[in-house]
Amino acid sequence: MPVTSDAYRPFESVNVPDLVGVVEDRLTQAIVQGRLPPGSRVVEAEIARQMAISRAPVREASRRLERQGILVSKPRRGFFVREMSVREIDDLFQVRLSLELTAVAAACQQADAAGLARLKDLLALMIDEAADAPQHRRIELDLSFHTLICELSGNAYLLRLFSSTQTEMRMIISLIDNVYQDPEMVAATHQPILDALARRDVEAAQACMKVHLDDAWQHVRNLFVSQHGAEGGKPGSAAKP
Repeated sequence: MPVTSDAYRPFESVNVPDLVGVVEDRLTQAIVQGRLPPGSRVVEAEIARQMAISRAPVREASRRLERQGILVSKPRRGFFVREMSVREIDDLFQVRLSLELTAVAAACQQADAAGLARLKDLLALMIDEAADAPQHRRIELDLSFHTLICELSGNAYLLRLFSSTQTEMRMIISLIDNVYQDPEMVAATHQPILDALARRDVEAAQACMKVHLDDAWQHVRNLFVSQHGAEGGKPGSAAKP
């Protein structure tokens, strides 16, 4: 898939010690915001030129993203943004559901008053900005709400596992136009989860979380199929240059 020069505009010159980390972050942002769409090639020379650095940090950042499953490499062709499939959407949501049901149950027992207040403030911000915020902002707030629940579980391993799924979740959402057709309603669907957490009601919290994630799963899946077909990209594949 051809990529316009606009895709590389975020890669301005940098002069910091951790060049690889900076390049990794900027590549990730370009991917999850759809500026480097699935199947597109990572042009190391162009990124290096715009950032005024050598190609080595760009290559190492690409290797890091390959290890995370975000990029795939083709011998003698370079790195490409991984394409997604319906199967991968299903797999990702299954993992996410398992993690978040565990997280919300633990948060009912572990979250303190300050943590619940943070969650309440975040939800208020989500609802307040729902009507006017751009899609990428809504996505960030939505994922921040779920990440905070994982944090409030007190389980650092669970939080790391959940965080590791977020780039791929953003990649999927970036492929879908108008994923939040009624953003105010979507924001409000988080309220029952917060209410159950505040009551320390594990059973209700898990039930609300399951309904919420099942609805999101079906919605994202249906939109992906309608816009990209039932097959989507082959799992782990990249389009030929």
